[in-house]
Amino acid sequence: MAFAVDATGQVTLENDPALPVDYVWVLICGFLVFFMQAGFAMVESGFCRAKNATNLLSKNLIDFVVASLTFFAIGYGFLKGNDVGGFIGSGFWFLRGGAYDVGTYLDFFWQLVFCGTAATIVSGAVAERLKFSAYLVYTFFVSLFIYPVYAHWVWGGGWLSQLPLGLGHIDFAGSGVVHALGGMVGLAGAIVLGPRFGKYGKDGKPRAIPGHSITLAALGTFILWFGWFGFNPGSTFSAHHLRIAVVAVNTNLAAAAGAMSTLLIMYLKTRRWDLGMALNGALGGLVAVTAPCAWIEGWAAVVIGAVAGLIVVGGVYFLESRGVDDPVGAVSVHGFNGLWGLLSIGLFADGTYGLYSLETPYVTGLLYGGGVGQFLAQLIGAVVLAAWSFGLGFLLFKLMDLTFGIRVSPEEELQGLDIKEHGTPAYPEFTHRQTFIIR
Repeated sequence: MAFAVDATGQVTLENDPALPVDYVWVLICGFLVFFMQAGFAMVESGFCRAKNATNLLSKNLIDFVVASLTFFAIGYGFLKGNDVGGFIGSGFWFLRGGAYDVGTYLDFFWQLVFCGTAATIVSGAVAERLKFSAYLVYTFFVSLFIYPVYAHWVWGGGWLSQLPLGLGHIDFAGSGVVHALGGMVGLAGAIVLGPRFGKYGKDGKPRAIPGHSITLAALGTFILWFGWFGFNPGSTFSAHHLRIAVVAVNTNLAAAAGAMSTLLIMYLKTRRWDLGMALNGALGGLVAVTAPCAWIEGWAAVVIGAVAGLIVVGGVYFLESRGVDDPVGAVSVHGFNGLWGLLSIGLFADGTYGLYSLETPYVTGLLYGGGVGQFLAQLIGAVVLAAWSFGLGFLLFKLMDLTFGIRVSPEEELQGLDIKEHGTPAYPEFTHRQTFIIR
């Protein structure tokens, strides 16, 4: 957005007096996205047991801390530095030199809160049995390399954005770049870790392990829903794009449809109005609409959200049947629905908005006469994303496990991670006495 290297903002302002509105818009939306860290912390701690609440809150703090420093030093350069062969960026290290510019700093902040979101998604999938030290290492590598490199392919001028199909692989606000990436790395971590003690009975059937506070889970969901009104509309990077009204409405409709779809499916299955699943259904709808939100009509947002609710329910039961223990449903909500959001662009994009631009070319999907090109570009990106994030995530967790072990001891898992890992129980007024029998 800056016209030259401008650390004061004065030159930028003189060239375009209207820019302060856009700067304030992006920053406020970025603040909302940052506040989503609180939402993730509440959802994850609420859906898990009281004895692990401090551990989960600590992880949701430390992943943004580590992401901030790592992304500042190296990661942002990999994402937005000068393109090297379509694979990676180079430059902007430590935001020095030509990066010491108000426009670059604005873009850095926006990309940072997205990077932090991708990192924190994983904590739910590996909850209640991952060592805190392993989480520190994982967050470092996601912020350093896994997230920035893939994001460069899509948002930094890399090879996926240059595919000769449709307008190349696109992702408006990060269904894939942020959510599916975090979900697929989380899936890798959950597989390497194995299920929690007590998750499966002697007959191999999964057992429910209820979280300690549906109140916190609901509060976290509302915080995330609210934060998404920054996540998606802010991705226009301009308050002058009145398309932000369409983006906001589509965001809300998909969340509502996801919650309703999940609620009805679970009622038909169990004859109970399952609040926990409905909360995840709303989040699934939000994740799915994040990629297409600027390019679709309201009815399509409802369809996308309703399908997302089905994916949440199907994903949870499928993973459980395969022995994958995901305590908060992060893989189904973020991983599977992130991929669905990418594909939905190729189907529902209505040809009325461009690539973050009011000018042509406009993004047009299959159902609006755009042909199969855009859908194929989205499919290629989704496959590449799944392979990249799951593959590197699995390699990272495996290497850590072989090097120093990533799972806490059986005694610590049964007692809870709060005392041994942090020395601070979330609920000190509760006295827990555990008898450990190791066979």
